[in-house]
Amino acid sequence: MTRSSILIPLVVAATVMIIGCASPEPRYFTLAARSSDTARAAPGSAGRTAEPRWIEVRPVRVPERLNRAQLVVSDGADGGVKLLDTSRWMSPLPDELRDALSQRLQSSLDAVDIYQHGLPATQPAVRVTAEVVILDADLGERAAATIAWTVKRLPDGKTLSGRTEAEVPAPGQVDGVVNAYRQILAATAADIATSVLALER
Repeated sequence: MTRSSILIPLVVAATVMIIGCASPEPRYFTLAARSSDTARAAPGSAGRTAEPRWIEVRPVRVPERLNRAQLVVSDGADGGVKLLDTSRWMSPLPDELRDALSQRLQSSLDAVDIYQHGLPATQPAVRVTAEVVILDADLGERAAATIAWTVKRLPDGKTLSGRTEAEVPAPGQVDGVVNAYRQILAATAADIATSVLALER
């Protein structure tokens, strides 16, 4: 048996072992709603003029332990958490939350989010700020959140504040958790929209 005939199987075996040990590719998730979830009649938009409703949705503040690329879930009953290394957010979590809230508020209020463009000098607008107090999930079981939020009318500064608390089933694995978070954000956006309309009365 020649030396090359011995080396070839060894090289092939080593290559197979390296491929088998390679880390799996990460999956990326977003909190943005599907178009079918936002294609509903806009509350309070009936009878409005062509003048848009201006809103400014700020990035959502989150606890530092959650402000990372990987999804964070509960790990047992002792209060521990674990990072899902192969399940990651498409963008930083504060931006994911902001974009998801903005998307739903623009749809439900028939509004224009001017966060990236600055407030109009001569038109009234509403600034939306939010902060995640709790955001956790048990894989295959449930997801829960407490989100505090404030809507402030500009330029007069009239303000309404509230808190949305929700817990919903999260069947399956990571997809179930992300879908549950979307439902919670939908409930949060609905609460915020109600306050935005109240500021206009």
